[in-house]
Amino acid sequence: MLTDLSIRDVVLIEALDLGFGEGLGVLTGETGAGKSILLDALGLALGGRGDSGLVRHGAAQAVVTATFDAPAPESPLAMLFEENGLEIEHGEPLIVKRIVKADGGSRGFVNDQPASAGLLREMAPHLVEIHGQHDERGLLNARGHRALLDIFGRTEPRATGKAYAGFRAAEAELAAARADIETAARDREWLEHTVAELTALAPV
Repeated sequence: MLTDLSIRDVVLIEALDLGFGEGLGVLTGETGAGKSILLDALGLALGGRGDSGLVRHGAAQAVVTATFDAPAPESPLAMLFEENGLEIEHGEPLIVKRIVKADGGSRGFVNDQPASAGLLREMAPHLVEIHGQHDERGLLNARGHRALLDIFGRTEPRATGKAYAGFRAAEAELAAARADIETAARDREWLEHTVAELTALAPV
């Protein structure tokens, strides 16, 4: 859950600090009041395009810091951090920061550790869901159905992967056992045939 959003020198916003509590939070305002800038700022923190045009006129850089609840140890997010060499202490809030320079270039950080924009984009789906008009059409895309089903079932990718690996290993063992049975059956048939031939010869 997003708990805090800090914005410095983004478009028209010089300084803004927002805190979010439990339950529903609503930002309202007339058209042009700047509501979309807040979403743009959050998107920037989560790996959005670091365009220098987002920097407020006259400022040297734009800075957005988004704070989230600590991720669960076995969550996909924790696995992503592990894969990318980021060390996040258990129970520690997740602090994502993005800095965009007025003269071009940007830097990203996760709990004060450097992070690429690509990594921030990978993190984004695990942290927020941003919906716009007509987004419901995405439900018709079959490619996303499995992910939605996994989310609904609250499956843990690591546990699911471990269970699947165990299933495949059991399948391999079963196939090997069946192959051994078939080999034993062929050997028995050959031996019975050999014994029958020797018996028919009636050797003294």
